[in-house]
Amino acid sequence: MRTDEHILEMAQQAASAARAVARLSAETKNLILHQMAQGILQHDESILTANARDLQAAQSAGLSHAMLDRLRLDHPRLEAMAEGLCQVARLPDPVGKELSVVRRPNGLIIRKVRVPLGVVAVIYESRPNVTADAAGLCFKAGNAAILRGGSEATHSNDAIFDAMLAAGRSEGLPNHAIQLVKTTDHEAVHALLQLEQYIDLVIPRGGESLIRAVAEHSKVPVLKHYKGVCHVYVDRAADLDMAVKIVINAKCQRPGVCNAMETLLVHEEIAEVFLPRVADELISQGVELRGDERTCGLVAQAKSATHQDWSEEYLDLILAVAVVGDLEAAIDHIQRYGTHHSDVIVTADDKAAQRFTREVDSATVYINASSRFTDGYEFGMGAEIGISTGKLHARGPCGLEELTTYKYIIQGTGQIRQ
Repeated sequence: MRTDEHILEMAQQAASAARAVARLSAETKNLILHQMAQGILQHDESILTANARDLQAAQSAGLSHAMLDRLRLDHPRLEAMAEGLCQVARLPDPVGKELSVVRRPNGLIIRKVRVPLGVVAVIYESRPNVTADAAGLCFKAGNAAILRGGSEATHSNDAIFDAMLAAGRSEGLPNHAIQLVKTTDHEAVHALLQLEQYIDLVIPRGGESLIRAVAEHSKVPVLKHYKGVCHVYVDRAADLDMAVKIVINAKCQRPGVCNAMETLLVHEEIAEVFLPRVADELISQGVELRGDERTCGLVAQAKSATHQDWSEEYLDLILAVAVVGDLEAAIDHIQRYGTHHSDVIVTADDKAAQRFTREVDSATVYINASSRFTDGYEFGMGAEIGISTGKLHARGPCGLEELTTYKYIIQGTGQIRQ
């Protein structure tokens, strides 16, 4: 069977399965999710063995440190993957939730009710945990899922999927409710993106080039963010001890992810005191600093930044640093170079904080906290399906509710329109 024919068959099976998933009770879905989590834990060694094969091939292919970190699995990450499924099971089921009720003068009762989207396709790179996260969230929200991971994680994805599928079926997981595209043929992705009659939403997760390619070629609506150029602005009224902790965490705790800080902005009134101090901490953590002229004058180890550095998503231990004249200059910089992902102000000035949150047009805006919290698990959503920097349908970390839509259900007693 040709690749496009195989993908068409998968999409048709998913559309049929979506109706079966939508009929499941919350209790049944939760039982299946818990069983899928157990499947991952019971097959941990086979999953790690598969992951070791992927890591060896990735290292031989020269993948970056950030990509290798995203690909790597260990027992704590498998346990977190299983716990993510269990947390999704513990969350309220969004399907059937009544959003509003309007009673019209003519007696019509108009209810707005959450319903599943239908079929969701998730196209992702490197991170094998997405196999579990996406499957669990799509299923709990009443959807069928088609998953297509990257070739660099093919053995890991297969092992996770097989463990979940066998465990889920033992508790009544409908056939074709969760499918994994196992071919690495790029034609499979192109074929998926054309099937608007069967697929309701596409979610790409990975590098900017993958996301742009999906958005450019898809006939199906796409939930996306291109990249995360996240900023931390240290205001003149900041608690400097707090600021150092936030900066180090936002950059160094896990630099290869989209919610890591890529640019540090510092108010000129505190730059002489704060920059050398925070620079010493960053450099001790292995961070390369690329600064504007004023930064380089205060930090001898900083390299001179280029114009490109201000819009760069490094996903590595590299940080762009600029000294700004005031809050307005910081906001202007973020609006010019940011990607509407996650931006932070560190300040004890409530008015400055309020202005920052009002004027910075990002999906998540923080006051005195690290940008690393932009994550579905940290937001209490369980595993997340992705992060959206768009403004239609969903924004920020996307969980169960963002995998549903709504319909209007109108109850009458024989009314006709005059």
